[in-house]
Amino acid sequence: MEFTYLARPARVVFGAGSLRHLEREVLALGANRALVLCTPEQRALAQSIAQRLGERAAGLYDRATMHVPIEVARDAQAFAQSCDADCAIAVGGGSTIGLGKAIALESALPILAIPTTYAGSEMTPIYGVTEDGIKRTGTDSRVLPRTVIYDPELTLTLPVELSVTSGINAIAHAAEGLYANDANPVMALIAEDGIRALARGLPGVRRDGADLGARSEALYGAWLCAMVLGNVGMSLHHKLCHTLGGSFNLPHAQTHTVILPHALAYNAAHAPEAMRRIERAIGTDDAARGLYDLAHENGAPVALKSLGMREADLDRAADIAVANPYWNPRPIERPALRALLQDAFDGVPPRRH
Repeated sequence: MEFTYLARPARVVFGAGSLRHLEREVLALGANRALVLCTPEQRALAQSIAQRLGERAAGLYDRATMHVPIEVARDAQAFAQSCDADCAIAVGGGSTIGLGKAIALESALPILAIPTTYAGSEMTPIYGVTEDGIKRTGTDSRVLPRTVIYDPELTLTLPVELSVTSGINAIAHAAEGLYANDANPVMALIAEDGIRALARGLPGVRRDGADLGARSEALYGAWLCAMVLGNVGMSLHHKLCHTLGGSFNLPHAQTHTVILPHALAYNAAHAPEAMRRIERAIGTDDAARGLYDLAHENGAPVALKSLGMREADLDRAADIAVANPYWNPRPIERPALRALLQDAFDGVPPRRH
């Protein structure tokens, strides 16, 4: 056995009602004036957090936007300086946490993240900023939030349908982490338990969106899957989803949900140990079919055509994915990849091509 494992520093406070520890965690950062970040839609939650902080709240910035436009990042940085903030609290999903990362990249301001979705950005050192329509991404340890508060009570308002697709998107991080080029035994343990928790929690959320136990299970799984995303590389599945989202404007979490079973079927024969771990985690004898059934049985989309993809664009999508592929355990073969995309378009159960 031979591998390299790098532990990334992060303090995690998990549990229903854990938002009550907010002031303690701000002080633990050595901070006294916290700038609260949010999207316009989550202003009410951000205001309640600022009120909870009282005099330690330096201000509230509610212009976080998807893909972090450079203009918004610069405006938020200037606002943080103007109110003499010594830390930033990012409350919400990937858009707000992405803005916090952009601020940290330029100012070294410590970030405290309070996720309200299963997106996972809070556990990664990956950032992205969009300028002139081009999104520039990178990796820098400075952008990794120093503290993360996971309070399942804050996910109760996440719509059930989005909870399911967001959760399966999280499973994709762990599933690909199991056969990554830089995989290691520590991440494999975390990935398997993350998949198990989400596979158990999501049906409970589907049955009752107010089930705090199911919400806790799902958020715990999302945290573990995000740790995998932040520590090892991704492969074919993520390449296809980045292609479909970036070039054909398909919705992020739903696209991951549709593609994942088919990407696993493509790689199954070349990553048998990864498939065994996934099968054990979700209680099935076929990893790809098991995740297809998890999506289908819980009301998630299983066909690209239902997301607005045109069949006429499948050839172009295959060409883009083949042109600059990520590392993958199985070589990228265009005919098999095109067949994979056709199955995903039609929404049929995954097959090995």
